[in-house]
Amino acid sequence: MGKWIALGVVLLIVLMGGGCAVTSYNGLVGASQAVDAQWGQVENVYQRRADLIPNLVETVKGAAAFEKDTFTQVAQARASVGQMKLDASSLSDPAALARFDQAQQGLTGALQRLMVVVEKYPDLKANQNFRDLQAQLEGTENRISVERMRFNEVAQTYNTRRQSFPTVIFANMMGFLPKAYFKAQAGSDVAPKVNFGNPAPSPAQ
Repeated sequence: MGKWIALGVVLLIVLMGGGCAVTSYNGLVGASQAVDAQWGQVENVYQRRADLIPNLVETVKGAAAFEKDTFTQVAQARASVGQMKLDASSLSDPAALARFDQAQQGLTGALQRLMVVVEKYPDLKANQNFRDLQAQLEGTENRISVERMRFNEVAQTYNTRRQSFPTVIFANMMGFLPKAYFKAQAGSDVAPKVNFGNPAPSPAQ
């Protein structure tokens, strides 16, 4: 009788362990998919910005043909962003996310410099096409901040679930790595907004 009781206890432990593993796996899959989906939103808004830039630059060129250096900087920054692709499978690599973010911040800086140029051309600022593009770009910058913040939130939810007991026991065995976060310069998880009317000064070196 004692042998059967012991066998029953062992079987119960095995079943409980298996149940915990299944529950942990399913929870991690759901949380990881939420991170991947939100990353898609981040990519969408950044692509939206990249798509707006050629029309914006062409509009500015019509009134500021001599600002070639600024146009070159914007074009180079946009090209750099286009080369910096980051798929969902790389979201556990903080260095890869940092490189992606650095390229995007470079484009933000180039756009800020472009808007400084615009201040010298009152006729351009009154151009309806330019004003429409500027409004779309400003709206996109705001969406970028929102989607980055949401990405950090779902990444934090995933990481918290991954570190919770008993999920943490199975996470590494199942191949679920921690997700990286966007890191703003000031230490906040919200990206700084681009102020097109008054670009912020560059930080002191």
